[in-house]
Amino acid sequence: MASSPCGNSNFDSGLEIKTRSVEQTLIPLVSQITTLINHKDKPKKSERTLTAVHKVGQAVNVAVGRFVAVGEAIAVENQELKDEMGQACFEARRAGDAIAQLTDVGSSLSCQSDGHVTVFSDRTGMVKAARLLLSSVTKVLVLADRIVIKQIITSRNKVLVTLDHLERVSTFQEFVQIFSQFGNEMVEFAHLTGDRQNDLKDEKKKARMAAARAVLEKCTMMLLTASKTCLRHPDCESARINKDAVFHRMRCALEQVIEIVTEARICGENKVLPASIYNGIKDFKSTVECLRENLYSLSPQSVSSQLEALVERTEDFTDSAYTSHEQRQAILSLCQLARQDTQQLVHAWVEASVNAKEATEDMEVAILKTCQSISDLRRELHKVAAGRASDLLKVQGEQLPLRALKAAGAEGNLEAVAEFSRTLSEQKEQLVETCRLLCHVSGTEPLEITCIHAEETFHVIGPQIISAAQTLALHPSSKIAKENLEVFCEAWESQLCDMALLLREISDVFEGRRGDKRPYLSLPRPGKHSANLKTAKAVKLDAEEQTSMAKLGLELRLLSSDMDTELEKWEEPEHDIVRQSQSLASMAYNMYLFTRGEGLLKTTLDLFHQAEVLSDEGLQLCSSLRTFATQLVDEEKPVVMTEMEKLVALCQQLQMGAKTPVQGKTATFQKVDSSIQMTRSILAVVLSIIPFCNRKYKSERSSLGSPQDWREKLDASTPVKEEGALNSKNTNGFGVKSLEQNMAVLNLLESK
Repeated sequence: MASSPCGNSNFDSGLEIKTRSVEQTLIPLVSQITTLINHKDKPKKSERTLTAVHKVGQAVNVAVGRFVAVGEAIAVENQELKDEMGQACFEARRAGDAIAQLTDVGSSLSCQSDGHVTVFSDRTGMVKAARLLLSSVTKVLVLADRIVIKQIITSRNKVLVTLDHLERVSTFQEFVQIFSQFGNEMVEFAHLTGDRQNDLKDEKKKARMAAARAVLEKCTMMLLTASKTCLRHPDCESARINKDAVFHRMRCALEQVIEIVTEARICGENKVLPASIYNGIKDFKSTVECLRENLYSLSPQSVSSQLEALVERTEDFTDSAYTSHEQRQAILSLCQLARQDTQQLVHAWVEASVNAKEATEDMEVAILKTCQSISDLRRELHKVAAGRASDLLKVQGEQLPLRALKAAGAEGNLEAVAEFSRTLSEQKEQLVETCRLLCHVSGTEPLEITCIHAEETFHVIGPQIISAAQTLALHPSSKIAKENLEVFCEAWESQLCDMALLLREISDVFEGRRGDKRPYLSLPRPGKHSANLKTAKAVKLDAEEQTSMAKLGLELRLLSSDMDTELEKWEEPEHDIVRQSQSLASMAYNMYLFTRGEGLLKTTLDLFHQAEVLSDEGLQLCSSLRTFATQLVDEEKPVVMTEMEKLVALCQQLQMGAKTPVQGKTATFQKVDSSIQMTRSILAVVLSIIPFCNRKYKSERSSLGSPQDWREKLDASTPVKEEGALNSKNTNGFGVKSLEQNMAVLNLLESK
């Protein structure tokens, strides 16, 4: 983040807020200052207005005092930043005092003949004080942010040192001792980077951080078994290759994390995303549509060249050995159609430039046809990539090569291992190429980054599985070699699950549905849920517990994603059943993130509170289902009522379990496991009834004649909700103007 010197008159010109925590700290302050400066520009004020201004000014000064106290404490703990932090804190305190003085009613009172008093007339002084305050506070926040980055770098350095020790150990005893230390350091690093990932505003950086952290998470278990195998069989070349690949991948992931948090480029490397067809089509359509406004913004040759560059990228599809003849012909035909429509556009464009000097009707038709043909090309490419991915996932679901490799390795059959390794290598190449195609049509840069991560993961894990299988075939009686192969196969299966979710998110973006979850803000607030806060200790899951929770968490994510898909089919998005089911899916997704050490739920207490809120929402859904059942004919009611009874029982069990206090690490972990399993069961029941309700809802709605009639019929049999409860459900806690808007107000005032 850059910030200007305090005296710079263009304070916001270099301001770039990169983390949400810094932004959310600044926004209230900017809002209060804007309130002070942006009051009605009248020379005389009533006593009531003066008092209000005085209170805001004093509140700003008090808040600054508290903020500066924290900054000064940070300076004491970090001597290398002491001078810079001290100067920034001094300037912030001085600015706060200036604002308090300018808004002090006592000093500004000057009795007038008409009985009115004037508020601060030194608007220039107020603007200067405000800018000084924002500049100094931002500098304090920047320095504090540097300390966070320093903590991450220090943690990474500790991990790297221990990683080097692990790589050189020669005895099991030494390995066990060092790996224990390594595990603790990785947990610390995971928490620091997880918090940083959640705090980042840039979605591309968040996606890259998530990819790097996923590598570290999966590689930790691989490192354990690969190292143990190498220690058990020190002369085995395949075991050494297997281990070296894990260590290399972990080091690359650690460097990527540091590159993201420091915004540095390793060895001057300038990493950019590969040019995707989706972005090419988006840019081409934008170029074509801009011709309506300005015929002379670019030349006809440049538009034709832009299209040819776009068509060239489709060769990743047409040159693939796995693309069918029909698909290849469809893509080539659409490319040719796009060329023809572009040529017609160029012709109409030239005529308009010579004669009409503005876009003609013929040109408008040519623009529409060109945009339509390029959109049809995008649709066909998405169809090919998504269809290829779906087919591959079905084949991979059978896990035939993995099972065969395990069996052949356990039998010591090197020839069979070599044969099935070739099969796995071919499947790996198909998956790598499919990820590349998905990247072309993903639709957003974060999803492009996730596609690239999936491609790299398959490319690396495939050979690692083969080397692990070769080691087992050479030592078929080795338990550790067998365990090692299992771990790498599980990593492959986990990446396939991630790819299935990725495919669904890409399809959501293509079809215009939201591609990611809305956070459900339901964390405990001070003064509430005090029973849990007093009887339990807030803790985080360690690396081992997160690993054991990974599969259960993934099932939760799949269920919540399936529910989102079903709810998208409802034509009445504000229906109670839809709204409450969406809340359940969103909360379940938060719980999934918790199993990965990410998201809004930081500790076990957060998770248990989330479980309570989820159970309450589930019981409200039961009430809506009961109301819905009253609209059904007699033979249909039992279907809804039976599922509703199951849901009530599960929600009550989850609620009781979440409220039951536990002591000790084992009991806490069991409670976490139980809460997530119960949540999974709740989602499964809801998912089973949602499609039935949707079908019956559509049928009933058509018989009623309109959605309004249906809603009125439901409302007539539904108790009236309290206005406060309704409002609280739909309230977003971040209702303040954006920082950029407020900064624009300050600049405007100063210019006046």
